[in-house]
Order: sequence, then C-alpha cells, then structure tokens
Amino acid sequence: MNALTDLLSKKQEKLFSIFFTAGYPGLDSTGKVLLSLQENGVDFAEIGMPYSDPLADGPVIQQTNTVAIANGMDMHTLFAQLMALRGRMTMPLVLMGYLNPVLQFGLEPFCRQAAEAGVSGVILPDLPLHEYRENYREMFLRYKLHAIFLITPTSKPERIREVDELSTAFIYAVSTSSTTGTPTEGEQQAVVEQKIRYLATIRDMKLKNPVVVGFGIKDQTSLNDAWQYAAGAIIGTEYLRQLSAAGQESRAIKLLKEKLGMKIEE
Repeated sequence: MNALTDLLSKKQEKLFSIFFTAGYPGLDSTGKVLLSLQENGVDFAEIGMPYSDPLADGPVIQQTNTVAIANGMDMHTLFAQLMALRGRMTMPLVLMGYLNPVLQFGLEPFCRQAAEAGVSGVILPDLPLHEYRENYREMFLRYKLHAIFLITPTSKPERIREVDELSTAFIYAVSTSSTTGTPTEGEQQAVVEQKIRYLATIRDMKLKNPVVVGFGIKDQTSLNDAWQYAAGAIIGTEYLRQLSAAGQESRAIKLLKEKLGMKIEE
C-alpha cells in the first residue's frame, strides 16, 4: 500500500510534517535528514527538489536551493539517494518542486523512478488543475502517486471543490498569500486573524480530503492553530533555520520540536 494512504487511514489529526531541501546543507544530507525526521516522530516528509527559480518560496528556502544546486544536487542524484534508503524508511515521502524540471526529466521516467524510490506523492504548485486532469492524471494513477494540490486564501470555493475532487491524499492549504518565511512582525496580527478565518471556512466546507496547513508555521501558537482547524501542519522555513544553526540533523529536529512545544524523542 502507498505509505501516505496508510498513514492517513490511521491518523486524521495533529499530523506533523517537515519540508526540507534535498542536498542541503551537504549533498549527502538528504538521507541523514530523512532518517533523523523518522526517528524523531515526524509523520511524513516533504522533500524539496532544488530549482534555480523557486518563486513561491521565501529567502531561506531560496538560499537552500542555491546551495543544494551548487552542491551538485539534481533529480538523478536525488532518486539514487532515495533508492539507497529503501528498506530503512517507513515514513511517507512526498516530493515537492516545480513543473519545469519534471518535464525536462520526463514525466514517465519521473513517476516511475519516484515510485521505485518509495515516494508516495508529488506536489507541483505550478501545475494547473486542467493540465493535470487532461495530461498528467493517468500517469500519476498508473504509478500510484498522489498528486497534492495547493489552495490559498484567495482560492475561490469552486477551485477548492475541484481540488478536493481531484485529490486522493490531502489538500495543502497555504496559510497566507505571502511567500514562505514571511510575514514581518508588523504584519503578524492581521495575518493571524485572516488565517484563522480562512482555515475556519475551509473546515466548514467539510471536504472529503484532510487539509494540511503550510507556510508560516514557526512556533507553538501557529502549530496549534493549524492543528485546531486542520488535520496537520507542515514546517519548512523554521526547520531549515534550525538545520542551518545546528549543523547536525538530529539536533535540528529536536531544537524545532522544543520551539514548537512538542515532546522530544529520546
């Protein structure tokens, strides 16, 4: 069974996910990060596929993309690293990135190698829904890969319903209209109030797929807000900050969980 399908069938609340960039801080960091996340109670991991122009990401994640590419990370290397972990990973893995590198790699080889490497799902924020439905859906289904779509505070109800109809795992709710890693302190209160209204609206739509919240989850309050209104939370920028500061994978996730007010695995 697809590992993400299995997880979501067993756990419907307080899901805890981490996003990180493959090949950061070192080319060989990918496996070390994944094993440290698995050992420290992370429910599923989002692996960022480095790209030279990550427009939807804030400065922290943009910088990790730059470093990872300079380290030599590419799609072939990433799949080789994930294949080397087969048999050791029980935590579901989701790839996240941009459409252009996937098309350059080839859609069918990408899906095939992702499935062979134990990947459960793929997030391509710049893949239009109609293109997925018409040109990509059959390939994802053939390789039993979940296509995961984003909704934002500006998404219209009809788009949210369409995302729900096409989704087979979870819906990624972007908590703000900003890029990852923002907003500033001066904007924070207004953003929080808007986020709560947005998440409450999504909850009240009673979608068939669970909703997981990302962007701006950085402390205990924002984590608890996500858990109150949705099935889970994804932390990216704040984890990468801790990884940069700690310089050691298992230390980074422990520091993050401490900041989030979570139990630390011994």
